[in-house]
Amino acid sequence: MMKNGVKKIGVMTGGGDCPGLNAVIRAITRNAISKYGLQVIGYKFGYRGLYNNDFVELTYDKVSGIQHIGGTILYSSNKDNLFDYEIEEKGKKVRKNVSDIAVQNLKKEGVDVLVVIGGDGTLTSARDFARKGIKVIGVPKTIDNDLDITDVTFGFNSAIDVATDALDRLHTTARSHHRIMILEVMGRNAGWIALHSGFAGSADVILIPEIPYDIHKVSEKILERQKMGKLFSIIVVAEGAKSKGGDVVVNKIVKDSPDPVRLGGVGNKIATDLEKIVGNQEIRTTVLGHIQRGGSPITYDRILATRYGVAAVELINDNRFGNMVTFQGGKMDYEHLENIIGRPKQVDPKGEVVEASRSIGIAFGD
Repeated sequence: MMKNGVKKIGVMTGGGDCPGLNAVIRAITRNAISKYGLQVIGYKFGYRGLYNNDFVELTYDKVSGIQHIGGTILYSSNKDNLFDYEIEEKGKKVRKNVSDIAVQNLKKEGVDVLVVIGGDGTLTSARDFARKGIKVIGVPKTIDNDLDITDVTFGFNSAIDVATDALDRLHTTARSHHRIMILEVMGRNAGWIALHSGFAGSADVILIPEIPYDIHKVSEKILERQKMGKLFSIIVVAEGAKSKGGDVVVNKIVKDSPDPVRLGGVGNKIATDLEKIVGNQEIRTTVLGHIQRGGSPITYDRILATRYGVAAVELINDNRFGNMVTFQGGKMDYEHLENIIGRPKQVDPKGEVVEASRSIGIAFGD
């Protein structure tokens, strides 16, 4: 039993899937049951499940053998904001605040605490539910590693492993054909994936949102390599990278999403722009896309995700409601959701990894 009388908790995952989500769910469930004798339920499809009261009981058997599996057994959605939710009234689709229905569902099922696993958008709603009096614990989730006040999010290292492996493979074909190979990776408006995979994967140029690039500087690096007898080049670019004085490249707008802008296409833009300057080499672009988010988490992320899940239950026992679990200085900690939302963590253009990259000859197009 918990010292505060909590008997039942709800768990949900929101936003994009991420390696390590199932490890978090497993850790929360096992810790809650084995240490505190709690009942655990999981809401399906994120906040949509909370609105529809669609849930499954989480037991030892239910979470057995899921630590190594990618994705989330609770499914997910990145379009359902219950404070601005699309419903049908009198044959017309309208957007309304339906958060009170979610609150009623939690009370009806006797859920004492809701554990929300997600990124900035999902945790923003978690904060808003906390403001309505719901006892909430947040767990940060994003492969982009762009959440503030936590050193690293689970799934990030799995994502950069995939990107690094892709760069290794592109090197062989680039060298064989004397081509310029461009790899476009995820990250939204933060360049963590591009920076770390490019650093580990021997990229010649790394383009990130935090350092706007000049295409002529990029071409200078390629021509410099040609003079040295290096007849191929590898460029890794974050999807949110932009040229000096330019803007991000938008793939499409998803109107019914809380974050409607879908980035994508900057790799092809750079290829087109480079062809006008460096006309003596073939240029090929690879967009890694959702491959970065899928598959099994690496060992590091399985351990980190499990630590996040265990810490979330301990915050419940300590009455630390309205907080998000954080990982700082090698230790699990916490921070209030009010201090986290809307504070994206971006790459420091003068940070140690950027400077180390420059020291070994990697260019950033600036």
